[in-house]
Amino acid sequence: MNLHELPASRMAELVACRQVSPVELVEAHLERIGRLNPKLNAFIELRTDLARAEARSAEKAVQAGDALGRLHGIPVSIKSSIAVAGLKFECGSRTRAGLVAKKDAVLVQRLRRAGAIVLGNTNVPEMLMAYHTENPLYGRTNSPWDAHRTPGGSSGGEAAAVAAGLCAAGIGSDGGGSIRVPAHFSGICGLKPTPGRIPITGHWPESAGPFALLGVVGPMARSVEDLDLLFRVLAGYDAGDPMAAPIPLHEISDAESKHLTIGYFEEHATAPVTAETRAAV
Repeated sequence: MNLHELPASRMAELVACRQVSPVELVEAHLERIGRLNPKLNAFIELRTDLARAEARSAEKAVQAGDALGRLHGIPVSIKSSIAVAGLKFECGSRTRAGLVAKKDAVLVQRLRRAGAIVLGNTNVPEMLMAYHTENPLYGRTNSPWDAHRTPGGSSGGEAAAVAAGLCAAGIGSDGGGSIRVPAHFSGICGLKPTPGRIPITGHWPESAGPFALLGVVGPMARSVEDLDLLFRVLAGYDAGDPMAAPIPLHEISDAESKHLTIGYFEEHATAPVTAETRAAV
């Protein structure tokens, strides 16, 4: 069984029934990062020792029969525009070089409470302002499918890490395609949730003013089921985010879903749509 190929939801099931340990999961992913990240440059900083210590604690909790969170022992990555305590928080810009996050973003706190283990953070374009991922601090991130191509941006490091099996899933951010574009480029799944569903507290740049209606954080994974799992862990009100909605999630039944209207367009104003894409849509 190749652990890095499993969906996060399946990893969680195997941990809960003691068929796979959090230590095994973390070590498998760290080993893969060690082999592949030098070529991909997806991760810019790792929490190797801390992740191993957290995995050992997670394994003890399983052995003790403690109640487990929905992501117990699952290794994840975080886009480097999202604060992870003790990790660099630079957004690929020389103007922020050396800046270290003092505390976790709200969504990182929620991941930890659900049992997830943060392996490290991932590369971004400078100030998140590109559909490719390259910056003057850490250089270029390459696609795991073709090292001569980009995984997209601005959550390109996340997309490359998830697609290459360097983590089970990750968290990106999106204002104008920054989750959706790299998910598409890298062959994974990404969700730009409704603004206010997942608190953006702890993301830089801050989502304020007109941008508050666009900028969100959201999950990236290799399956839609994993997006659903992560979304449910992350969603919920936060008093520190003025856009966070104090409204419970509405579960849509199969009957209701049959009446949903989905809008799409077949032509783009600046980029020609390929015949393959049009046929797939």
